[in-house]
Amino acid sequence: MKRSTDRILTTHTGSLPRPKPVVDAMIAEQKEPGRHKAALTAATRDAVKHVVAKQIEAGIDVINDGEQGRTDYTVHVLDRLTGFEGDNSPTRGVSEPEFPELSQMLSFFASPFQHRPKCSGPVTWKDFPAAQADIDLARDTMKGAISGNLAEEFFMTSPSPGQVARYLSNAYYKTEEEYVFTLADVMKREYKAIVDAGLILQLDCPDLAMLRHTVYLDKSIEEFRKIIAVNVAALNEAVKDIPADRMRMHLCWGSTMAPRHTDVPLKDIIDIVLTAKPMAVSFPAANARHEHEWKIWKDIKLPDGKFIIPGVIDSTHNTIEHPEVVCDRLLNFASAVGRENVMGGVDCGFGTFAGRVQVDTRIVWMKLAALAEGAAMASKQLWKKAA
Repeated sequence: MKRSTDRILTTHTGSLPRPKPVVDAMIAEQKEPGRHKAALTAATRDAVKHVVAKQIEAGIDVINDGEQGRTDYTVHVLDRLTGFEGDNSPTRGVSEPEFPELSQMLSFFASPFQHRPKCSGPVTWKDFPAAQADIDLARDTMKGAISGNLAEEFFMTSPSPGQVARYLSNAYYKTEEEYVFTLADVMKREYKAIVDAGLILQLDCPDLAMLRHTVYLDKSIEEFRKIIAVNVAALNEAVKDIPADRMRMHLCWGSTMAPRHTDVPLKDIIDIVLTAKPMAVSFPAANARHEHEWKIWKDIKLPDGKFIIPGVIDSTHNTIEHPEVVCDRLLNFASAVGRENVMGGVDCGFGTFAGRVQVDTRIVWMKLAALAEGAAMASKQLWKKAA
């Protein structure tokens, strides 16, 4: 995995806006499974080429497929795994019951893809070729970008065992621990396939922070830490045969315009997060609830070989960050952990759920360009000082 050895590299979290033909084809395929698969495949292929080009145009170094062929970063596993044939379970963490006006406003941004059944039977693969097709498309698109020196690296996302368990709750296995370790044993096949394709694996782990305010606010922080420690152990079991330097992970508190006053502080969980095997940790650091948390890194000793990917762009609002703001944020982190241990990132995905648009697509690309420009400004200062 590339590091910031002579300048601050840039990346993002994963999802990018999907064009209307992709969303339309997804909806049609959901209503009539199998009848629109060819149209969806073609639309996805075009969309991946487009977002790869747009990332390169914006100046982003470590890029991906934008999750163009998925309804979101987790629920797509429903089409690929057995054990989830039941009815919808109550959605957790989407509404804001404490703030009814905000809840009503957020309903405007709802995605049409909200089928989230509980686990009702044994989990195993039923359509791994679908996962492999996504990986192959990403790999093939990557080849041209990398061979032409247009990007530094290509990554691909996949939900962690704990994240799948958070989205698709357990109603079959005797314990949550048995459930999450079963998911680890199943999902490890996808993780290995991504790395075998020459891609960096990004494990999406919102569960490590989001479970606190969406499910376990009634528990003490000590009890919550025990829960996420099990999820990290399951993740490590799933990737035990993958080199750490071929993986990164992302944790977050959600991708919506939420008040965030019940978010668990990063300082209360980061020691557990850093026991996960992936080499790099991505996390939100641009939103107003968590921007101050760069200071905790002054007192945290990064494990040998690890680096961080703080979000320095907010993915939930339409304000385009000034490059100097991006620069200042990156300088703060570099002062705390060292310039070589920082890569500039984005708080969350810009297209977390297909059909949900919070940030205007043109503004997304402008935000990413601001990220690249701000990173260049920070690099000029950081490497000038060392000269």
